[in-house]
Amino acid sequence: MLKDNQWLFPVEALYHYPSREPLHKTLYDLSRGVEFLFRLGTSLKLPSPALFTAATWFHRFYLRYSLQDFHRQDVAAACIFLATKTEECGRKLRDVAKVYHSKLTSIDITEIPPECKEVDQYQTAILVTEEYLLQAICFDFTVDSPHAELVDLFVAIPDDRVVQDYAWTFAHDSFRTPLCILYPPRVIAAACFVLAQYMAEGPNSLPLDARISFSAPSASLPTPPSHKAPSPDASRLAIEFFTLSEKDVYITFLHRHRLNTAIDALTLLLEFYSVQDLSMHPYLHDIATVGP
Repeated sequence: MLKDNQWLFPVEALYHYPSREPLHKTLYDLSRGVEFLFRLGTSLKLPSPALFTAATWFHRFYLRYSLQDFHRQDVAAACIFLATKTEECGRKLRDVAKVYHSKLTSIDITEIPPECKEVDQYQTAILVTEEYLLQAICFDFTVDSPHAELVDLFVAIPDDRVVQDYAWTFAHDSFRTPLCILYPPRVIAAACFVLAQYMAEGPNSLPLDARISFSAPSASLPTPPSHKAPSPDASRLAIEFFTLSEKDVYITFLHRHRLNTAIDALTLLLEFYSVQDLSMHPYLHDIATVGP
């Protein structure tokens, strides 16, 4: 565990999940769990910070408990219910359970009768799971989000809505991966912004490694005759805004454990997109084909 935050772990921790499945299967199931969590929260009309808090707890929970012992949907619902209390957007337990029932059965929530045995069962499951959730997160309700860091960055730079929209989406999708238990929010935010700049600037954009290199890119980089090279200073805006050190940016080792860096965060995010089903999500093609 990294010293600066009790909830940040070395990348190697992913190979020690309590779940008794291969890592790729565990990560896939966690991603599906967070997707279900977002669907629940959106149907309950929760504010985005509550969703991000709940998703962070979801990942922290499965560092200590197995997917085989606690179903991801029960944990997702418990995280949402707890977040409605800590994020001051309270919802009744029965309302959460009714939405849960609706999502699992595809029954419109207005068609669920007031007295419903299944809803009663879901209420119980949520309360029981919440007890384990509180233990797993050690009653620590504090969660920092990369979105808050991005807001500060957006305020400090000239408006570029395309880059901002990309960065916001990448930060949102980051919760479908374990990034929130591996990297500080500012490192995640920087990685999302760097990738957003790359996507917004198109095929003639500076490569990702040049954007996150600690030394400014060389002025001798080849430039297509009809295109002006993007400004190296602008490409490193996020790295400099968040005052990331060389240690934060480069891959280094300490006591045989990799320090979690912006390069690692960017690589993991790209790996997430690369394994998505492009036949179902064709709009992800451009980002899915970006090499780490």
